[in-house]
Amino acid sequence: MVLKDKVALITGGARGIGKEIALELARRGADIVICDLIEEVSATAKEIEKLGVTAVGYVADITNKTDVDQLMTNILAKFSRLDILVNNAGITRDNLLIRMSDEEWDSVIAVNLKGTFNCLRAAAKIMIKQRSGKIINVASVVGMMGNMGQANYAASKGGVISLTKSAAKELASRGVTVNAVAPGYIETKMTEVLSDKVKEMFETLIPMKRAGTANDVARVVSFLASADADYVTGQVIKVDGGMLM
Repeated sequence: MVLKDKVALITGGARGIGKEIALELARRGADIVICDLIEEVSATAKEIEKLGVTAVGYVADITNKTDVDQLMTNILAKFSRLDILVNNAGITRDNLLIRMSDEEWDSVIAVNLKGTFNCLRAAAKIMIKQRSGKIINVASVVGMMGNMGQANYAASKGGVISLTKSAAKELASRGVTVNAVAPGYIETKMTEVLSDKVKEMFETLIPMKRAGTANDVARVVSFLASADADYVTGQVIKVDGGMLM
């Protein structure tokens, strides 16, 4: 229960990696706020509450500053504080560069990068006043190495990594740490649609010879959210089984 009495916000927390992060932080005692654009957010909050913590879910569009500001207002009204922000919400719109539409580019940058910025900025204002806080951004190894057909995604996640480092430098003196995790090939609904051939190709690139799980990512996030990581900031921790080293 190392996070008891802490309040954590996880964006994109209704399912997938975000849901597992929310569950892991709850197992460690944190009260949980999740936001998402899908109606599953309420059902996920109820599932989290079974772990004996308070959990609430809000439908919010993180690309919209008004939505984000209202989300923070709701959190403060209910809990009076915010200790942990996990910027997990993200989308893909894969296509080859020369075929990529403006919508495919703009939507990925809007959610993955601007959405992260919107939430980070809003949470930082609260945490600066508290003189404490943990911000963890979910990036990707693709943002470090690039990937064919994912110029938009790679650019957005590379931007998240640079944003993490800049914010860490700005907020360190205020008692707020900012770090990122960069997952590699993780078993999610997004990757389960890949062909067996593609999955096998990915696994040949991973020294540990297996795909990662959402909980592999969640446990690293929970470390960064805890007091054990009080002297860790501006870091990008790859959770990829050694794929990129």
